[in-house]
Amino acid sequence: MPIKIPNDLPAFQTLENENIFVIPDDRAAHQDIRALKIAIVNLMPDKIATETQLLRLLSNTPLHVDIDLIQMSSHMSKNTSLEHMLAFYKNFDEVSDNRYDGLIITGAPVEQMEYEDVDYWDELCRVFEWSKTNVFSTIHICWGAQAGLYYHYGVPKYPLKEKMFGNFKHHIDYPESIILKGFGDVFHCPHSRHTEVRRADIEKVDDLIVVAVSNEAGVHLVSDKTQRQFFLFGHWEYDRETLAKEYFRDKEKGLPIQIPYSYFPDDDPQNKPIFNWSCSALFKLAQLLHLSENAI
Repeated sequence: MPIKIPNDLPAFQTLENENIFVIPDDRAAHQDIRALKIAIVNLMPDKIATETQLLRLLSNTPLHVDIDLIQMSSHMSKNTSLEHMLAFYKNFDEVSDNRYDGLIITGAPVEQMEYEDVDYWDELCRVFEWSKTNVFSTIHICWGAQAGLYYHYGVPKYPLKEKMFGNFKHHIDYPESIILKGFGDVFHCPHSRHTEVRRADIEKVDDLIVVAVSNEAGVHLVSDKTQRQFFLFGHWEYDRETLAKEYFRDKEKGLPIQIPYSYFPDDDPQNKPIFNWSCSALFKLAQLLHLSENAI
Protein backbone atom coordinates (compact mmCIF):
# COMPACT_ATOMS: atom_id res chain seq x y z
CA MET A 1 0.00 0.00 0.00
CA PRO A 2 1.19 3.56 -0.65
CA ILE A 3 2.48 6.29 1.59
CA LYS A 4 0.78 9.65 0.99
CA ILE A 5 3.10 12.66 0.83
CA PRO A 6 3.17 15.90 -1.19
CA ASN A 7 4.49 15.21 -4.69
CA ASP A 8 6.90 18.16 -4.48
CA LEU A 9 8.48 16.93 -1.22
CA PRO A 10 12.10 16.00 -2.14
CA ALA A 11 11.61 12.52 -0.68
CA PHE A 12 8.80 11.83 -3.19
CA GLN A 13 11.10 11.67 -6.22
CA THR A 14 13.81 9.81 -4.30
CA LEU A 15 11.42 7.09 -3.16
CA GLU A 16 9.67 6.87 -6.51
CA ASN A 17 13.06 6.30 -8.17
CA GLU A 18 13.56 3.41 -5.73
CA ASN A 19 10.26 1.88 -6.93
CA ILE A 20 8.56 2.62 -3.62
CA PHE A 21 4.81 3.17 -3.93
CA VAL A 22 4.16 6.81 -3.01
CA ILE A 23 0.96 8.65 -3.82
CA PRO A 24 0.50 12.43 -4.12
CA ASP A 25 -2.08 14.29 -2.05
CA ASP A 26 -4.37 15.07 -4.99
CA ARG A 27 -4.65 11.43 -6.04
CA ALA A 28 -5.12 10.18 -2.48
CA ALA A 29 -8.09 12.52 -2.05
CA HIS A 30 -10.06 10.36 -4.51
CA GLN A 31 -9.38 7.08 -2.72
CA ASP A 32 -11.77 5.75 -0.09
CA ILE A 33 -9.18 4.14 2.18
CA ARG A 34 -8.78 4.66 5.93
CA ALA A 35 -5.09 5.54 6.12
CA LEU A 36 -3.03 5.31 9.27
CA LYS A 37 -2.25 8.84 10.46
CA ILE A 38 1.40 9.20 11.43
CA ALA A 39 3.04 12.40 12.67
CA ILE A 40 6.80 12.96 12.57
CA VAL A 41 8.36 15.57 14.84
CA ASN A 42 11.60 16.11 12.94
CA LEU A 43 14.25 17.65 15.18
CA MET A 44 17.26 16.66 13.06
CA PRO A 45 19.32 19.39 11.32
CA ASP A 46 19.15 17.84 7.84
CA LYS A 47 15.38 17.61 7.65
CA ILE A 48 15.27 16.33 4.07
CA ALA A 49 17.64 13.41 4.72
CA THR A 50 15.72 12.39 7.85
CA GLU A 51 12.36 12.72 6.08
CA THR A 52 13.56 10.45 3.30
CA GLN A 53 14.99 7.84 5.69
CA LEU A 54 11.83 7.62 7.80
CA LEU A 55 9.43 7.74 4.86
CA ARG A 56 11.39 4.97 3.15
CA LEU A 57 10.82 2.72 6.18
CA LEU A 58 7.18 3.69 6.59
CA SER A 59 6.45 3.05 2.93
CA ASN A 60 7.73 -0.52 3.03
CA THR A 61 4.64 -1.89 4.78
CA PRO A 62 1.31 -3.23 3.48
CA LEU A 63 -0.54 -0.33 5.11
CA HIS A 64 -1.74 2.98 3.67
CA VAL A 65 0.05 5.71 5.62
CA ASP A 66 -0.78 9.43 5.76
CA ILE A 67 2.05 11.64 7.07
CA ASP A 68 2.15 15.00 8.85
CA LEU A 69 5.59 16.59 9.30
CA ILE A 70 5.80 18.74 12.42
CA GLN A 71 8.33 21.39 13.40
CA MET A 72 8.98 23.26 16.63
CA SER A 73 7.81 26.84 16.09
CA SER A 74 10.14 27.97 18.90
CA HIS A 75 13.19 26.96 16.83
CA MET A 76 14.45 28.25 13.49
CA SER A 77 16.11 25.56 11.37
CA LYS A 78 19.62 26.55 10.26
CA ASN A 79 20.26 23.67 7.86
CA THR A 80 16.97 23.45 5.95
CA SER A 81 15.52 26.30 3.94
CA LEU A 82 12.62 28.36 5.20
CA GLU A 83 10.82 27.65 1.92
CA HIS A 84 10.98 23.91 2.59
CA MET A 85 9.74 24.29 6.16
CA LEU A 86 6.84 26.53 5.14
CA ALA A 87 5.85 24.23 2.28
CA PHE A 88 5.88 20.89 4.06
CA TYR A 89 5.83 21.36 7.84
CA LYS A 90 3.11 22.23 10.31
CA ASN A 91 3.56 23.87 13.67
CA PHE A 92 2.50 21.86 16.68
CA ASP A 93 -0.36 24.26 17.41
CA GLU A 94 -1.82 23.46 13.97
CA VAL A 95 -2.13 19.74 14.79
CA SER A 96 -2.64 19.74 18.55
CA ASP A 97 -6.36 18.99 18.16
CA ASN A 98 -5.65 16.02 15.88
CA ARG A 99 -5.43 12.38 16.86
CA TYR A 100 -2.79 10.11 15.36
CA ASP A 101 -2.27 6.39 15.17
CA GLY A 102 1.48 6.85 15.49
CA LEU A 103 4.04 9.49 16.37
CA ILE A 104 7.79 9.52 15.72
CA ILE A 105 10.00 11.98 17.62
CA THR A 106 13.49 12.09 16.14
CA GLY A 107 16.84 12.74 17.71
CA ALA A 108 18.64 16.09 17.70
CA PRO A 109 22.28 17.20 18.07
CA VAL A 110 21.65 18.84 21.46
CA GLU A 111 22.40 15.90 23.75
CA GLN A 112 25.34 17.61 25.47
CA MET A 113 23.09 20.46 26.59
CA GLU A 114 20.85 20.37 29.62
CA TYR A 115 17.30 19.64 28.52
CA GLU A 116 15.97 22.90 29.89
CA ASP A 117 18.57 24.87 27.90
CA VAL A 118 17.28 23.61 24.54
CA ASP A 119 15.38 26.50 22.96
CA TYR A 120 12.31 24.41 22.08
CA TRP A 121 12.22 22.36 25.30
CA ASP A 122 8.96 23.84 26.61
CA GLU A 123 7.22 23.23 23.30
CA LEU A 124 8.56 19.67 23.11
CA CYS A 125 7.23 19.03 26.62
CA ARG A 126 3.80 20.00 25.33
CA VAL A 127 4.21 17.40 22.58
CA PHE A 128 5.21 14.74 25.12
CA GLU A 129 2.16 15.49 27.24
CA TRP A 130 -0.18 15.66 24.23
CA SER A 131 1.08 12.30 22.98
CA LYS A 132 -0.36 10.56 26.04
CA THR A 133 -3.92 11.43 25.01
CA ASN A 134 -3.84 12.06 21.25
CA VAL A 135 -1.54 9.30 19.96
CA PHE A 136 -1.87 5.53 20.15
CA SER A 137 1.80 4.54 19.70
CA THR A 138 4.87 6.76 20.00
CA ILE A 139 8.47 5.94 19.16
CA HIS A 140 11.21 8.27 20.40
CA ILE A 141 14.63 8.09 18.71
CA CYS A 142 18.09 8.75 20.23
CA TRP A 143 18.02 12.17 21.97
CA GLY A 144 14.25 12.13 21.53
CA ALA A 145 14.24 8.89 23.56
CA GLN A 146 16.47 10.35 26.26
CA ALA A 147 14.31 13.47 26.43
CA GLY A 148 11.11 11.41 26.54
CA LEU A 149 12.35 9.27 29.42
CA TYR A 150 13.45 12.38 31.27
CA TYR A 151 10.12 14.15 30.78
CA HIS A 152 7.84 11.20 31.52
CA TYR A 153 9.87 9.43 34.21
CA GLY A 154 12.76 11.65 35.35
CA VAL A 155 15.40 9.24 33.99
CA PRO A 156 18.72 11.17 33.70
CA LYS A 157 21.32 11.04 30.93
CA TYR A 158 25.08 10.85 31.42
CA PRO A 159 27.99 12.05 29.25
CA LEU A 160 30.18 9.40 27.63
CA LYS A 161 33.97 9.60 27.65
CA GLU A 162 33.95 8.74 23.95
CA LYS A 163 31.16 9.00 21.40
CA MET A 164 29.08 5.82 21.00
CA PHE A 165 29.56 5.50 17.28
CA GLY A 166 29.15 2.50 15.03
CA ASN A 167 27.07 -0.52 14.08
CA PHE A 168 26.41 -2.61 17.18
CA LYS A 169 25.05 -6.08 17.85
CA HIS A 170 22.04 -6.33 20.17
CA HIS A 171 20.01 -9.02 21.88
CA ILE A 172 16.46 -9.11 23.16
CA ASP A 173 15.93 -8.95 26.91
CA TYR A 174 12.13 -8.99 26.84
CA PRO A 175 10.95 -11.50 24.20
CA GLU A 176 7.31 -10.77 25.06
CA SER A 177 7.64 -7.32 23.49
CA ILE A 178 5.14 -6.77 20.71
CA ILE A 179 7.40 -4.45 18.73
CA LEU A 180 10.17 -7.09 18.39
CA LYS A 181 7.85 -10.02 17.77
CA GLY A 182 9.46 -12.30 15.19
CA PHE A 183 12.98 -10.91 15.63
CA GLY A 184 15.92 -13.30 15.79
CA ASP A 185 18.13 -13.64 18.85
CA VAL A 186 20.62 -11.08 17.55
CA PHE A 187 20.16 -7.94 15.41
CA HIS A 188 22.19 -4.85 14.50
CA CYS A 189 21.56 -1.13 14.74
CA PRO A 190 23.74 1.99 14.37
CA HIS A 191 24.36 4.35 17.30
CA SER A 192 25.69 7.89 17.18
CA ARG A 193 25.57 9.74 20.49
CA HIS A 194 27.66 11.41 23.19
CA THR A 195 25.39 10.54 26.13
CA GLU A 196 23.63 7.52 27.56
CA VAL A 197 20.86 6.46 29.90
CA ARG A 198 21.66 3.66 32.33
CA ARG A 199 19.82 0.44 32.92
CA ALA A 200 19.95 0.86 36.69
CA ASP A 201 17.98 4.13 36.46
CA ILE A 202 15.43 2.63 34.07
CA GLU A 203 14.85 -0.39 36.30
CA LYS A 204 13.97 1.92 39.20
CA VAL A 205 10.79 2.87 37.29
CA ASP A 206 8.09 0.21 37.68
CA ASP A 207 6.33 1.28 34.48
CA LEU A 208 9.35 0.71 32.21
CA ILE A 209 10.69 -2.44 30.52
CA VAL A 210 14.18 -2.88 29.09
CA VAL A 211 13.41 -4.61 25.79
CA ALA A 212 16.79 -4.89 24.03
CA VAL A 213 20.41 -4.21 24.93
CA SER A 214 23.92 -4.30 23.48
CA ASN A 215 26.99 -5.48 25.36
CA GLU A 216 28.93 -2.61 23.78
CA ALA A 217 26.33 0.14 23.32
CA GLY A 218 24.18 -0.45 26.41
CA VAL A 219 20.41 -0.09 26.55
CA HIS A 220 18.91 0.03 23.08
CA LEU A 221 15.13 -0.16 23.38
CA VAL A 222 12.77 0.57 26.29
CA SER A 223 8.98 0.52 26.44
CA ASP A 224 6.33 1.32 28.97
CA LYS A 225 4.22 -1.56 30.21
CA THR A 226 1.31 -0.65 27.94
CA GLN A 227 3.74 -1.05 24.99
CA ARG A 228 2.47 2.15 23.46
CA GLN A 229 5.51 4.31 24.29
CA PHE A 230 8.87 3.18 22.89
CA PHE A 231 12.30 4.70 23.47
CA LEU A 232 14.98 3.75 20.93
CA PHE A 233 18.57 4.90 21.52
CA GLY A 234 19.97 3.81 18.15
CA HIS A 235 19.21 4.88 14.60
CA TRP A 236 17.45 2.12 12.70
CA GLU A 237 16.41 4.72 10.13
CA TYR A 238 20.01 5.43 9.05
CA ASP A 239 21.07 4.68 5.48
CA ARG A 240 24.20 2.74 4.60
CA GLU A 241 26.27 5.93 4.26
CA THR A 242 24.95 7.99 7.19
CA LEU A 243 27.66 7.06 9.71
CA ALA A 244 30.31 7.51 7.01
CA LYS A 245 29.06 11.03 6.28
CA GLU A 246 29.15 11.86 10.00
CA TYR A 247 32.68 10.44 10.29
CA PHE A 248 34.12 12.35 7.33
CA ARG A 249 32.28 15.53 8.35
CA ASP A 250 33.85 15.49 11.81
CA LYS A 251 37.28 14.59 10.41
CA GLU A 252 37.12 17.59 8.05
CA LYS A 253 36.18 19.83 10.99
CA GLY A 254 39.14 18.53 13.01
CA LEU A 255 36.86 17.12 15.69
CA PRO A 256 37.90 14.08 17.74
CA ILE A 257 36.12 11.12 16.11
CA GLN A 258 36.95 7.44 16.03
CA ILE A 259 36.32 5.08 13.12
CA PRO A 260 32.75 3.76 13.54
CA TYR A 261 32.68 0.41 15.32
CA SER A 262 32.08 -2.66 13.11
CA TYR A 263 31.06 -0.54 10.13
CA PHE A 264 33.85 -0.20 7.56
CA PRO A 265 35.28 -3.60 6.52
CA ASP A 266 38.76 -3.95 8.07
CA ASP A 267 38.13 -0.56 9.72
CA ASP A 268 39.19 1.07 6.48
CA PRO A 269 37.11 4.20 5.71
CA GLN A 270 37.80 3.69 1.99
CA ASN A 271 35.79 0.44 2.03
CA LYS A 272 32.05 0.33 1.38
CA PRO A 273 30.24 0.33 4.77
CA ILE A 274 28.45 -2.77 6.02
CA PHE A 275 24.65 -2.39 5.87
CA ASN A 276 23.05 -5.15 7.94
CA TRP A 277 20.30 -3.41 9.90
CA SER A 278 17.73 -2.58 7.20
CA CYS A 279 15.58 -5.70 7.64
CA SER A 280 15.42 -5.13 11.40
CA ALA A 281 14.43 -1.51 10.83
CA LEU A 282 11.67 -2.39 8.38
CA PHE A 283 10.32 -5.09 10.67
CA LYS A 284 10.30 -2.82 13.69
CA LEU A 285 8.43 0.00 11.90
CA ALA A 286 5.96 -2.51 10.48
CA GLN A 287 5.27 -3.80 14.00
CA LEU A 288 4.68 -0.25 15.25
CA LEU A 289 2.22 0.42 12.43
CA HIS A 290 0.37 -2.83 13.03
CA LEU A 291 0.06 -1.90 16.71
CA SER A 292 -1.54 1.36 15.61
CA GLU A 293 -3.70 -0.41 13.04
CA ASN A 294 -5.14 -2.66 15.74
CA ALA A 295 -6.31 0.45 17.59
CA ILE A 296 -8.52 1.56 14.68
